[in-house]
Amino acid sequence: MYGWDGNGWGAGAWIAMALMMLVFWGGVVTVVILLLRRTPPHQGPGPVRPPHYDAERILHERFARGEIDETEYTARRSALRHPE
Repeated sequence: MYGWDGNGWGAGAWIAMALMMLVFWGGVVTVVILLLRRTPPHQGPGPVRPPHYDAERILHERFARGEIDETEYTARRSALRHPE
């Protein structure tokens, strides 16, 4: 029988089991954190857009609302695409 009379595993085995439990639970926590922090593929960075894209979108919206006429729209779009 294994009792407290010195015939059991001893203190070294208990320390080793405690360390292995720490390593195991540390690994589980690490895997969970890495899975939570990973960016899903559908939320990754989008396609690279030219720097004038947002400005052209705003210009197009202003033209669609009638705030600017076609001549001004064409001139500003040309200036955005071909800055001097």
